[in-house]
Amino acid sequence: MAHHRIRKFNTKDTYPEQKLDNDLCQAVVTSGGKIVWLRGQCPQNLDDAVNIASHDPVEQTHKVMQNIRQLIEEAGGTMEHLVKVVVYLTDVRHREAVYRTMGEYIKDVYPVSTGLVVQALARPEWLVEIDATAVIPE
Repeated sequence: MAHHRIRKFNTKDTYPEQKLDNDLCQAVVTSGGKIVWLRGQCPQNLDDAVNIASHDPVEQTHKVMQNIRQLIEEAGGTMEHLVKVVVYLTDVRHREAVYRTMGEYIKDVYPVSTGLVVQALARPEWLVEIDATAVIPE
């Protein structure tokens, strides 16, 4: 792993009442490299900004995480270079579905994570937005 991850944990241990399986950590230490600041990613295509047709939080999260992976790769990195995500949800009831789906993309990565429930996102059909930061080593 390119970065030093401090106090790794899995959400199945910290939130046993929820069906989550996310590899996270309390802190990530990076040294040198190229920082990639991603705009908050929404369930829309990167090339034409067309929203996906689904109003399902799982499908929306897949699209968001695919966008994040694609942008990090276009910057010359991989998902293992992901250091932080901030998850915005419009409904706390979608939390487990969104985090389970996100967990598929961050298995063995251990970024730091912050989750927020907000009243709305920029478009009413969006249920989730995730902003991310990656550091690609030199």
